[in-house]
Amino acid sequence: MTPQPSPPSVPDPGLVGLTLADKASLTSGAGDFVTAAVDAAAVPAVAMSDGPHGLRLPQESGNGGQLDLHSAAPATCFPPAVALGSSWDPDLAHRVAGAIAAEAIAHGVQVVLGPGINIKRSPLCGRNFEYFSEDPLLSAEMGGAMVRGLQEAGVGAALKHFAANNQETDRMRVSADIDERPLREIYLRAFERIVRRDRPWSVMSAYNGVNGTPLSENSRLLTDILRGEWGFDGIVMSDWGAVRDRVAALRAGLDLQMPGTGGRTDREVIAAVTSGVLDEKTLDTAVARLARFARRATQAAPAERSVSNAEHHRLAGEAADRCVVLLKNDEDLLPLDPASSSVAVIGELARTPRYQGAGSSQVTPTRLDTALDGLRELAAGTSLDFAAGYVLTDTTSPDGEQALADEALRLASTSDTVLLFLGLPARDESEGFDRDHIELPAAQLRLLERVLDVNPRVVVVLSNGGVVRTAPWHTAVPALVEGWLLGQAGGGALARVLFGVVNPSGKLAETVPLRLEDAPSHLSFPGEEGRVRYGEGVFVGYRGYDARRCEVAFPFGHGLSYTTFAYSGMRADRDAEREAFTVSLTVANTGGRAGREIVQVYGAGPADSAVARPPRELLGFTSVFLAPGESREVAVELTRGDLAYYSEREGGWRVDGGVYRLEAGSSSRDIRQCVELAVTGDPSRLPLSGRSTLAEWLGHPVGGPLLMERFARARATAGNGNGAGVMDDPVMRRFLAGIPLEVICEFPQSSVPPEGVRELTELVAAATDDTGGSMN
Repeated sequence: MTPQPSPPSVPDPGLVGLTLADKASLTSGAGDFVTAAVDAAAVPAVAMSDGPHGLRLPQESGNGGQLDLHSAAPATCFPPAVALGSSWDPDLAHRVAGAIAAEAIAHGVQVVLGPGINIKRSPLCGRNFEYFSEDPLLSAEMGGAMVRGLQEAGVGAALKHFAANNQETDRMRVSADIDERPLREIYLRAFERIVRRDRPWSVMSAYNGVNGTPLSENSRLLTDILRGEWGFDGIVMSDWGAVRDRVAALRAGLDLQMPGTGGRTDREVIAAVTSGVLDEKTLDTAVARLARFARRATQAAPAERSVSNAEHHRLAGEAADRCVVLLKNDEDLLPLDPASSSVAVIGELARTPRYQGAGSSQVTPTRLDTALDGLRELAAGTSLDFAAGYVLTDTTSPDGEQALADEALRLASTSDTVLLFLGLPARDESEGFDRDHIELPAAQLRLLERVLDVNPRVVVVLSNGGVVRTAPWHTAVPALVEGWLLGQAGGGALARVLFGVVNPSGKLAETVPLRLEDAPSHLSFPGEEGRVRYGEGVFVGYRGYDARRCEVAFPFGHGLSYTTFAYSGMRADRDAEREAFTVSLTVANTGGRAGREIVQVYGAGPADSAVARPPRELLGFTSVFLAPGESREVAVELTRGDLAYYSEREGGWRVDGGVYRLEAGSSSRDIRQCVELAVTGDPSRLPLSGRSTLAEWLGHPVGGPLLMERFARARATAGNGNGAGVMDDPVMRRFLAGIPLEVICEFPQSSVPPEGVRELTELVAAATDDTGGSMN
């Protein structure tokens, strides 16, 4: 990618004459969720709130604080990112963010601390419910839509957690040790896309370190890459309590420490400037950014905005409708017929829903729908009865568990169909700790087994913020619905999907493995002794499962519908002027219900790629809503840069030359159409030298022909001796391929002497001036 340097620092006339104390005060919060103001420079305070999926408003009495994770004032709890990611609907995410912005304005909040776009490296991460996906492209599209939705409404976004914050274990100290290529392709990629395209007003640095340096002190990430390469012009704020050395953090590019420290770190900054340890120009740069941020945040929003809790609840329900994923539906057991004779609703989660995760994102909802109430409203002539089956606490005795299960079995045995609600209790997943396993509670699994013994017509409905293991029991149940954590209106959404009022269209944004041990990160998660090695490299999530040909329970991108779709006529049309191409195909609704299909476009690199690449990577997606029998052409716009990998050796993005396979599918393992596309590669930016291998010389567009000409000349001079004749032997050519040319030239039989290597190097350098490749 072509670097986009930050705008030049222009002195702010309003900051001239500020005292050192005034400047230092701006670099740390004035409280838990508010920045400092300096009236003399017309720099206002900025109010913030947690809010990836709804506002966590501070205690109005002021008696709460950072560790009080319950809101005082109600706010709409929209589907958390784990669910919203499964909608694959950026427009919906944009609308949700706009609604959150409206509530923020109504409560005097100028910056919402979200969205979170960290990659789901492991299914064990306790905070996975706050993140969208295991894939950086999907995370960027959903997260970027939320940034735009907030900021177009006049409320700032704080894109978080930058970067590689992929676990909760030892999160404030652990170093994520990542090679440059996976760092760029997987863990920074979504941040890069959003920063370049959507221009967030702020970025929140993470607790953890990367390759030994804490993020709050990581000048390479905060300054060189974020600002120097990507052109970020907002502020970097710390995660709450992440800063250990305020002066080092300021020098690295961290503008704002949160929360406030009662003036302690301000005094440290003053002392560092006074003693010469910190250049005052560094402080001035941060102060100018903070002033610009504060004015932008306080001037952008309308003076006031009316909020309809009822309208926002309807939007939360519409969003939840789109998030439900139908994983399995044998013999079309779903949707239920409202006029069917009897349905048993079993499971405490139907009556006491889990609708969000625990921690800093926790919202007090304006109302809360339950699946049980929603089902009763839609049941019409159906006899619908409920049994709890289990409890969501640890307080039940064995006798109590048995009694609840017996009641559920009696109901199941006398009903036509069973809706069995299973999932994780709140205590099993939260910010602050990772899970130890991905199993459902043992009592629920025992109940499932017994219910199946008395009634095979079982629909399992899951509620969980992180992936749960469904093997082996998913083979025994005819229908399985992934309900995630759906926000305050999720209960009604589940009822609408189960009764067919809504045709499900959600797709998995992460893989469901058969076993935890199959996860690509399994052997190196969560690390040890303060370091975690990202040993799987770029093979995260479906990239890793596919590369190892590992069977999974349900693949990335999977999700069924109550109708069926057919794909045809795929093609890729080039736009040479824009270095882009359009992938088009026709989608037809071949079933009996109207429905929405998400078309996923994947790409596979050339077979002889210079680096190890996954069998397929998501390049783009789109969705289409079709009536029964209707067909429509859909298109996904791609750029040449979407085909690139990050070359550690060359220090930049690079497109391999060769034939790429483009695939269109309903999931990463349900590929319906494919086309091939020949692409010209980028010339190497590395100069050839004697240390370059024979293969590198032969693969170079200038060096290769020059070297072969020398070999041929030597062969002609020597008759049928050495030189090019060796190149005609495929075994010898392969043997020599990895040997530096200067070593080959020292062999007695070599047709190119050592001084010839220097001559060739100079010829190549002269011929390839200014031909380095670039990405746009």
